[in-house]
Amino acid sequence: MRFDVWLTDDAASDLNEIYEYILRHDTPGKAEHVLVKIEEAFGSLSEFPQHGGFPKELLELGIREFRETFFKPYRIIYKVVEKKVYVFLIVDGRRDMQSLLQRRLLQG
Repeated sequence: MRFDVWLTDDAASDLNEIYEYILRHDTPGKAEHVLVKIEEAFGSLSEFPQHGGFPKELLELGIREFRETFFKPYRIIYKVVEKKVYVFLIVDGRRDMQSLLQRRLLQG
């Protein structure tokens, strides 16, 4: 069974910012490569959404409703609801994840 994958407005903005940042600081080929790999991760979520682990920062707070998958160093944070996967966050995992997750996922 395939799941539909939906990006929130924030996640779509994240993806655009990642692409634009790489485009400005590297090469168009590298930006395109990262975009393709992240989109491949979405394809994997469509087939196997339960394979993702729980973000450790949220697990420490007892929160198990969100999962994550990776295209290193990028973390894709999502939630499975029925037959849909909602992507909430696509971010470089080297950032301050604790405050970012709290601001984007827990205060909304």
